[in-house]
Amino acid sequence: MTRPGFGDLLAVLALLITALLAPARSEAQTALRFAWDWAPQGYHAIWALAEERGLFRDGGLRVQMDRGYGSGDTIAKVASGAYDVGFADVNSLVQFNARTPERRVIAVMVVFDRNPAAVVTLRRTGIRTPADLRGRNLGAPEGESSRLLFPAFARAAGIDAGTIRWTSMTASLREAMLASGQVEGITGLQMSAVISLRAAGVRAEDIVVLPYADAGLDLYGHGVVASASFAERNPEALRSFIRATLGGLRAALADPQAGMAAMRRRESLFDEALELQRFTMTRDVAIMTDGVRQNGFGTMAPDRMQRLVAVNAEVNQVANPPAAESLYTNDFLPPVAERMP
Repeated sequence: MTRPGFGDLLAVLALLITALLAPARSEAQTALRFAWDWAPQGYHAIWALAEERGLFRDGGLRVQMDRGYGSGDTIAKVASGAYDVGFADVNSLVQFNARTPERRVIAVMVVFDRNPAAVVTLRRTGIRTPADLRGRNLGAPEGESSRLLFPAFARAAGIDAGTIRWTSMTASLREAMLASGQVEGITGLQMSAVISLRAAGVRAEDIVVLPYADAGLDLYGHGVVASASFAERNPEALRSFIRATLGGLRAALADPQAGMAAMRRRESLFDEALELQRFTMTRDVAIMTDGVRQNGFGTMAPDRMQRLVAVNAEVNQVANPPAAESLYTNDFLPPVAERMP
C-alpha cells in the first residue's frame, strides 16, 4: 500500500479549505426579493439567464424571483418592503408616488426605452389608422396602464377620446373578446396582445397594431424599480443587481433561444417557441431603440421623464404630481461605456 505523497496532501488540504470557505461565501451573499410585472414571459429571460450564468452570485447576490400581477401591484409590494426590487411600468410611479409620497418608489434602470402600449385590432373591423377608431368599442381592464394612457394617445393622434366606447374585462379575457368580436379593439402592450392573439389562432396578417409611440407619445415603458429607502440603505446591492440585469439582457439579446430554454427550466409549462416570438417583438419594439444605440442601456433622460410626469398627471388627473427628478435616478447604473449595445 503506497503512502500519500506531498502533492496528495496539498490536494486534500485545498479541498478542505474550499469546503470551509464555501459557507462563508454563501453567508456573505445579500438576499434580494425580486417581483416581475406579470406571469413568466419571454422578456423575463433577462433574469433567468442572469441567474443561470452566475451573474447574481458573482455580484454577491442571492435573488428570489417571483411572478407579478401587474405593474401597480408590483410597485405596491416594493413600496411595502414585501419585495426589494421589481420590474414595472415607470408610468405607474407618477400616480403611486403622488398618493403615497412617504413610500416613494423610484426607477433605477429603464429596460423598455420605448413604451410598447398600443391599440390592437383585427383587419375585419376596417380599422387601419387612429382616425378609424372614432365611435368604436374598445376593451381593456379598468386601471390598465395602456387604457389610462389612451386619452394622451388620442390627443397626439388627433382624435376625440370621448367618442370611444369602452368595455371592461379581466386581462385574461382581453384577447379572447377581441377574437370573438365582442369588442373592436383592445389596448395593451403590443407584444402581449399580439402574441396572445397568435396563441389563440389568429393569423399574423389579420392583426393590426396602432402603437402609441407612432403617434408621437414618446414615453418610457418598464424598468427596474426600488423603494427610495431601500436604494439609500443598499446602494451596492442595487448596483450589483443592475449589473447582473445588464449582463442578462446582453445574454438574452445575443442568444434568445438560450433565454427561452432558461425560462423553460424555471417554468415547466413555458412555451419556448411562442415566447421567443414575444421576446423578439419586445426587442424590436421596446428595447433596441435609436436612443439605446446612442446612449446605452438603462439611461433615463430628464426631458423625457418630465414629459412622462406631465402626460400621466394629466390623464390620471393627478393634482399634485411628483417632481420628475424624484421618480428616477441614473446613479446606480455603471458607466456609459459599459452599457453600450
